[in-house]
Amino acid sequence: MIEVKDLVCGYDSKFVLNRINLKIEKEGLCGIIGPNGSGKTTLLRAMTKILKLRSGEVLFDGKDISKFGFREFAKKVAFVSQSSEIGSNMTIEEFVLLGRIPYRRQFQFLESKHDWQIAEEAMILTDTIRFKDRLLGELSGGEKQLAVIARALAQEPKLLLLDEPTAHLDITHQIKVLDLIRRLNRQKGLTVIVVLHDLNLASEYCDKLVLLNNGLIYKIGSPQEVLTYQIIEDVYETVVVVEKNPISSKPYILVVSEEEKAKVLQ
Repeated sequence: MIEVKDLVCGYDSKFVLNRINLKIEKEGLCGIIGPNGSGKTTLLRAMTKILKLRSGEVLFDGKDISKFGFREFAKKVAFVSQSSEIGSNMTIEEFVLLGRIPYRRQFQFLESKHDWQIAEEAMILTDTIRFKDRLLGELSGGEKQLAVIARALAQEPKLLLLDEPTAHLDITHQIKVLDLIRRLNRQKGLTVIVVLHDLNLASEYCDKLVLLNNGLIYKIGSPQEVLTYQIIEDVYETVVVVEKNPISSKPYILVVSEEEKAKVLQ
């Protein structure tokens, strides 16, 4: 689906992703994890044409993404950023319909019947149809996040990239958002790449993890391969205990406070 080859990019001399090689298969659900400042958002921005590459290439279905026009690319790839700017005086329905802009023909100023149908399907999938007439400014953080995902789905993408979609959400909305993302992946065959800070959520929901550290790929593999206590302690420089989730058998990370660590060392 998407392949990154020898990618080098960044922001002047402040931060650079160096020699990134990565392949995400069609219909996969891949999580990108790593400490703050490791390059997670930078990698997503490079994969969505937002950030210019210094060298290397990003291929979508074998084609360099730099060769895609805006509309063509937006029909294939949707990006949910960490801080999506949305107007507060727009209804949910109006906001979701913005996802249909790449499909508008020249001199088309109104949405077609098909556009309305696709937007409605996106709202049904995200459970935002029940408040489609409400203003965005009236929504909670979790509801807004679902609306942003609905807009992305209205683009009818093959690949969905999300940058920390559960940030600042309570546990109820975190699970609701990630359950939705996995359901879209499993039932709709949507390929998903998601940046997550919470290692336990990444372990539970992702099939494949890419661990970044200091602008480099440290480890790629299944949650069981990546989330070992040795790797986590080395990259995050903190003591943890890794157990097995009794229900899913996925790795579960337990933190060890300074006070508890001191007790053990006594």
